[in-house]
Amino acid sequence: MVSPALFPSSTLRWRNQRAAESIGLGHLDEAAWIAHFARFEPLPANLPAPLALRYHGHQFQQYNAQLGDGRGFLYAQLVDDRERVVDLSTKGSGQTPWSRAGDGRLTLKGGVREILAAEMLEALGVTTSRALSLVETGEQLVRGDEPSPTRSSVLVRVVWSSMRWGTFQRVAHEGDENAMKRLVELGCRTYFPRIEPSPAGMLAETVRRTAALVGQWLAAGFVHGVLNSDNLNLTGESFDYGPWRFLPRYDPRFVAAYFDRSGLYAYGRQPAAVRWNLERLVEALSLVENHKHLEHALVGFEPGVLASFTRMFLWRLGVAADNPVDDAILAQRVVCAMRELELDWDRFLFDWEGGEAGAARAQHSPLAATYATPRFLALRREWSGRAPLRTAAMAAPVSMHIDEVERVWSAIAERDDWAPLHDKVAQVRALGSHLGPPPGL
Repeated sequence: MVSPALFPSSTLRWRNQRAAESIGLGHLDEAAWIAHFARFEPLPANLPAPLALRYHGHQFQQYNAQLGDGRGFLYAQLVDDRERVVDLSTKGSGQTPWSRAGDGRLTLKGGVREILAAEMLEALGVTTSRALSLVETGEQLVRGDEPSPTRSSVLVRVVWSSMRWGTFQRVAHEGDENAMKRLVELGCRTYFPRIEPSPAGMLAETVRRTAALVGQWLAAGFVHGVLNSDNLNLTGESFDYGPWRFLPRYDPRFVAAYFDRSGLYAYGRQPAAVRWNLERLVEALSLVENHKHLEHALVGFEPGVLASFTRMFLWRLGVAADNPVDDAILAQRVVCAMRELELDWDRFLFDWEGGEAGAARAQHSPLAATYATPRFLALRREWSGRAPLRTAAMAAPVSMHIDEVERVWSAIAERDDWAPLHDKVAQVRALGSHLGPPPGL
């Protein structure tokens, strides 16, 4: 158990009422909100004090046994409107035993970026944590990779599982078989109560959900940026948004983090990076289960990624599925054409939403000349005959490119103007409402 930091001030900057209502906290007034999500007074009948979790992990494929919740903690556990146990976890809530000389704080810009990433991913049908609260805390932080001093904040997010793959790696590193068995039992009982309560059964479900997540990222044009094994969790949920990016154009080599000089976690290498980390999870679980038995669960990973990407990309494009083989061919040919023609990712998906149903709209696009080329006319034949999933169209494309994120932040940093953030979230939520429920796992 740890104690939260005592902040000089607490100014509520973001309240996700939709998320709050989903976990039974929509009734809190502002005073109670600040009490719980800035001072971290315990929620009734919940954890008496926050828990900082310890884990290990491979960071850029190098093992690190010194990891853990260094600037966050598990604050509470609740049951959401889907009857799942969910965690309220923090970012920027102060130092813990795992801070490794860090200050345990979060910049206000980092909190704003996390809100934008989570909102956009949720709208695009990606399984993601949600930013519940952002409170500005009145400290001036010094950072080596951005202008300093800068404003500080504390973030609370709703996440299905805080059980990271690195948690299993830590237990394996310590060689504690009994602890590993208890950890597996806890994971199955809490998150997968309908499956076989065993390392192999748990792993198979994690592989299935993680493959679906990676396909969702690819279809959303999202680059996580830091796919270390401590940034992946048991339930296949995207979380912890640091140097993320969305593609401006289809480019497998596009990277999100300036420090990813080798492109290890580039957009197109995300499936391979996650597969590598899954193999490390297999190694950890081998402490209590036959290695070859566990490896068998990995066979379905790549097909699962492809199936998820295909399903989600056609949903985003707004054309009906036909059969798995033809659907996969169509999705791959579309993205190949997007790369060859250097098409703006979001503009193209807006212009041609519904396939041929978007033809009239595409004629008025800034890319209309490209759409008239022989190469693109050949692509149009690929989706001819596909029924549109949606009959209406948005008024304009909605994207989340880095220049848009910087404009939102500049308004806050220069004028303390939060309207652009709320306007952007409103646009993103309108996109989510337009797209409707995504295809299931």
